[in-house]
Amino acid sequence: MAINVDDLKLLRKATGAGMLDCKKALDESSGDMEKAITILREKGIKVASKKASRDADEGLVVSYIHPPGKLGILVEVNCETDFVAKTEDFQDFAKKVAMHIAAYPPIVVSRDDLPKDDIEAERNVLLAQLEDSGKPAEIVEKIINGRLEKFYSDTCLLDQEWSDDPDVGTVKDALTDLIGKLRENIVIRRFARFSIGN
Repeated sequence: MAINVDDLKLLRKATGAGMLDCKKALDESSGDMEKAITILREKGIKVASKKASRDADEGLVVSYIHPPGKLGILVEVNCETDFVAKTEDFQDFAKKVAMHIAAYPPIVVSRDDLPKDDIEAERNVLLAQLEDSGKPAEIVEKIINGRLEKFYSDTCLLDQEWSDDPDVGTVKDALTDLIGKLRENIVIRRFARFSIGN
């Protein structure tokens, strides 16, 4: 089918994907923009999973100082090559991560970084809250799992809703999209948050 040039430009702007990938996605979706975006995201997820095992030893430490200077963030974002670290897309993402951390302070990068004792303690608190609810055990377990997911989204950076564009999903989804676009393993390694009086 003939691809509308305006649709191609719009899809490219929306996803940041290359022209050829956008054309293929529009072909595959018969011109449906939403389906094309989904196709490109799925492709990015596949690329990200293939790249995940590769070493990411390059990258940047980015700082963000929130006006009037009472809150500062340092974040280390790694990639495989110095070339990618110098790209505008990579630097822009790292800066947005720092700004996100300023606005929505996580405790750790990922749920894997949370001490198992902390997770168990949270589970015990939730269990105690539901102890006298009279609900069946399997329903209680589902409620606890749901509330634990909320706990992760409050404390773990990768599980938080991406503040730059909530339509993207989580910070992890935004990271996956970037990996798909730049075709390198990219890792948010660590961060530090400094605020006056804390």
